[in-house]
Amino acid sequence: MLKKVITYTALFILGFCFLLPFVIMILGSFKDVEFAQLDPLFWIPDEPTLKNYLYIMRDGLFVRWILNSVIITIIPVASQMIFCAVLGYIFAKKQFPGREAIFWTFMAVIMIPQQLLIIPKFIMFSDFGWINTYWALIVPELWGIMGVFLVRQFLQNIPNDLEEAAYIDGANDIQIFMKVILPLSVPVVATVGTFSFISNWNDLFQPLIYLTQEKMFPVTLGLASMLGKEGNFGIEMAGSTVSFIPTFLIFLFFQRYFTEGIQMSGLK
Repeated sequence: MLKKVITYTALFILGFCFLLPFVIMILGSFKDVEFAQLDPLFWIPDEPTLKNYLYIMRDGLFVRWILNSVIITIIPVASQMIFCAVLGYIFAKKQFPGREAIFWTFMAVIMIPQQLLIIPKFIMFSDFGWINTYWALIVPELWGIMGVFLVRQFLQNIPNDLEEAAYIDGANDIQIFMKVILPLSVPVVATVGTFSFISNWNDLFQPLIYLTQEKMFPVTLGLASMLGKEGNFGIEMAGSTVSFIPTFLIFLFFQRYFTEGIQMSGLK
């Protein structure tokens, strides 16, 4: 009994610590206050107001930032789900010379810290004329080796008998992929899409390097710049809440597939 009480108490404290920042963000967005105050409960609104939300929605730049985030997120998510499914299938089920060497060479790339590549990338994108454009943020994210790894691990658990039965029935490789493999891969492909969405939507580092024009900022970089200019606590919390909603809804919608995909791909 005592062990259960200690366990539940510890879980409650941990849960409270994780949720508190979100509670402060959401409640603070309804409070008309300009600066954070010494009172630890200053963020609780005495008279809840939508003034902060109306301010950011009337600000043309904030709406533009949301649109920019949608563009630099949706295109990489769609392309990663397609490319990772195809490449994961090839590396899991097809036999060709150098298959393992090619796959693990790709995997080695993720061992290099992205910060080390940022200057070469900046020089290259500058030569291409991609600075202050969507291309610098979209093209490098069109496919991701971690997504290929997840799909490959998932498909290795699917018996080869299904493929062989389809071959006997006269199906070709494309038909097998579209009608047999892809329907079975929905959980892991949804997981790849969820990871990609959260990563691209919340990315601050790369936009900070490649973008200098305010109208091209995604919402993460826009909120950071707004903090420097406005410094208004309520407006910042309202902007953060609006920015948080898409990632929350995506995770909520794909939660069932996300859990199943992680389990079947062997990751813990």
